[in-house]
Amino acid sequence: MKFKAEIEKANILIEALPYIKKFSGQTIVIKIGGSLMINTHLKEQIAKDIVLLKYIGLNPVIVHGGGQEISNWMSKVGKKSVFIDGLRVTDHETMEITEMVLSGKIGNEIVSLINKHGGKAVSLSGKDGHLFKSLKRKSKSNQDLGFVGDITQVDNSLLNTLHLDNYIAVIASVGISEDGDTLNMNADHVAEQIAIGTNALKLFYLTDVQGISKNSKLVQKLTLKSAKLLQKHKDIRGGMIPKLHCAIQAIQKGVSHVHIINGNLDHALLLELFTDTGTGTMITKE
Repeated sequence: MKFKAEIEKANILIEALPYIKKFSGQTIVIKIGGSLMINTHLKEQIAKDIVLLKYIGLNPVIVHGGGQEISNWMSKVGKKSVFIDGLRVTDHETMEITEMVLSGKIGNEIVSLINKHGGKAVSLSGKDGHLFKSLKRKSKSNQDLGFVGDITQVDNSLLNTLHLDNYIAVIASVGISEDGDTLNMNADHVAEQIAIGTNALKLFYLTDVQGISKNSKLVQKLTLKSAKLLQKHKDIRGGMIPKLHCAIQAIQKGVSHVHIINGNLDHALLLELFTDTGTGTMITKE
């Protein structure tokens, strides 16, 4: 059939139309896992998707981690990574490496890619414009983690200014304490707090797994009640533990939808936003 491929493309656009109308003008927070930034192809695809979202009227705010890259750089200088409760123990030298990798290398890479594909992006951390305040934290068993912190308050005035000027904020998970200490933050938690602080409609976690699985089967939709019950399930382990916890916190504090999706899938973000079936796990209040 002549024009079959073109007709299929048109049908995809028609399917996306009600979602575009619904989400236009809304803020969405997208947390990109550091492991996704190692793949050149994925980095390009994610940047293109983010630029497209901005052009069709959404306000994407990017939060990124970079744990694997930090570990790689620590190995280069002969330092061994130590973790307690899944958090990196961070001394002065480790903090310097962390800030260099997150605010410098990874943040600037994302900004460059977004700008390359027609967007306007700026790299930030919690230290810029009082974006968020932080407090040192200890482990669950009260062990000293060094320069590791939690967000205590988000000030979204800088983000609002950037949005009005059509900039895309790219935020590294680095904060600062009231005493002026630079702190290493959990990027999942930073994304959660930024989503709450900006009254975001949606929070996305781009990971390297399909979504939340239970008994080896993808769970496509979860209510808040079901998500709470699922926290103790044997299949919720590793990096999914903090993501599910942060998702629950975000929903409880006003974020409408949280999506946990596989960023290794081409255009996963667009498929989750603009198609009827989606690609990963969506968590809602009810």
